[in-house]
Amino acid sequence: MTLGLLLGMIALLPRPVADQTCLAATVYMEARSQPTRGQLAVAEVALDRLDMGRYGSTVCDVVTAPHQFALTTNPKSYKIDNPDAWNKAWQIAGQAIEIWNEPTADRKLVVPGANHFIKLGTTAVWAKNPIATIGDHEFYAVD
Repeated sequence: MTLGLLLGMIALLPRPVADQTCLAATVYMEARSQPTRGQLAVAEVALDRLDMGRYGSTVCDVVTAPHQFALTTNPKSYKIDNPDAWNKAWQIAGQAIEIWNEPTADRKLVVPGANHFIKLGTTAVWAKNPIATIGDHEFYAVD
């Protein structure tokens, strides 16, 4: 399946399924080779941004905001072609959403407060004092 086809299908899905699909696609594209903790951390960043309200009012809005996540920085022809990695990303997305639906004080988070991440070896002007490094990503509280 291509990214373009997936994004087209998301528009037809009911909100909870669309949100999990968008989050799963983000986890898949950003962190499929990372340990489970790293994949959960990537999902948490998107959900933290949702809570901020500045990046959109749905998970799909957040992860498709221009130039923020892989869904908008890769071509529509990008192939989602690893079913095992997709299934794991789907499970991670569901787990992250379940955790996020708990009261804030009860959430058991991997990277509390993180709303940005970068791959090790890349630079960004905002990347100062990471909260955590998991796999090949560094996580930050920027705003």
